[in-house]
Amino acid sequence: MDTPLPNDNRSALEALYAQMRPSSLYPLWEVLHALVTPAPGTEARAWRWQYAPAREYLLRAGDLISAEQAERRVLILENPGLPGTSAITNSLYAGLQLILPGEVAPCHRHTQSALRFVMEGQGAHTAVDGERAMMSAFDLVLTPNWQWHDHGNHSGAPMIWLDGLDIPTVRFYAASFAERMGGEHPQTAPAGDTAQRYGRNLRPFGGSIAARRPAGLPLFHYPYQEWRESLAAMARVGAPDPRLGHALEFINPADGGPVMPTISAHVRLLPKGFSTAPRRATDGTVFVVVEGQGSAMVAGETIPLAERDLLVVPSWSELVLHADSDLVLFGYSDRAAQEKLGLWREG
Repeated sequence: MDTPLPNDNRSALEALYAQMRPSSLYPLWEVLHALVTPAPGTEARAWRWQYAPAREYLLRAGDLISAEQAERRVLILENPGLPGTSAITNSLYAGLQLILPGEVAPCHRHTQSALRFVMEGQGAHTAVDGERAMMSAFDLVLTPNWQWHDHGNHSGAPMIWLDGLDIPTVRFYAASFAERMGGEHPQTAPAGDTAQRYGRNLRPFGGSIAARRPAGLPLFHYPYQEWRESLAAMARVGAPDPRLGHALEFINPADGGPVMPTISAHVRLLPKGFSTAPRRATDGTVFVVVEGQGSAMVAGETIPLAERDLLVVPSWSELVLHADSDLVLFGYSDRAAQEKLGLWREG
């Protein structure tokens, strides 16, 4: 318990503070308890976005503004506890992007690292440095830091995906740069070339002509068909982890680490009737319900989950997941950055 100061001391201190303020000097002892907290704290709230209403708003926006006019036609998923920040957690951004048939979202690059998790559609592409990843529902596609990328839809139906970026992290460091090329990047390799060269526990010799991708982040397309098959195979041969269910992390084949320096991504399968043991971690996580129905209890609040719902779980919020039917989730977080900084913890 803090010892109260005598009135004369308090008055003298307040007078001292007033004299220091014009010099931008402030007493740590008045705010230390709020700066160095015994446990993580955040204004971010647990929140669910239902996909159908968000999709309707996005399609209505598609009638009013083109992908070229907008540069990126995206609805931001802003955490209601972080108003005005364009952030879904303190360190991450999320948005739903729409590309209509025949449209191109023009080529650009930026300091921010980004992932795309496809919510619906098939036949559109994301091109990374001129190589197209042909996108299908629930594929994961990366556009790493400072790599040219554009999006195009040559199918006959709308294409919608979740954008996940480290915009708030880059903003914190005041380290944002961006360049615009416009249009589509000239094709530099056939679609799928990177997966053939780097996706089979093989890679071209360093320094050779064939080593066309950045050595540190060569792979950028993780198809749903492949990761779902791996998750199903895992579930067939073992019991689910009590706190995670069956869980697999997407990795960078160059070093076995997270897919990008600031962002980790994973998938989980919870069998029908399974409930996880309570778990909390310092990385606030954004989830997409890929398959099934269930619920999430976040810090004591029960939130129903249905296919294509999006859920954010803030840092250090206790999470319990329950599967009413087989429940498949995709998630991304800032765990990659936290581990590098020695900050990540779970309990």
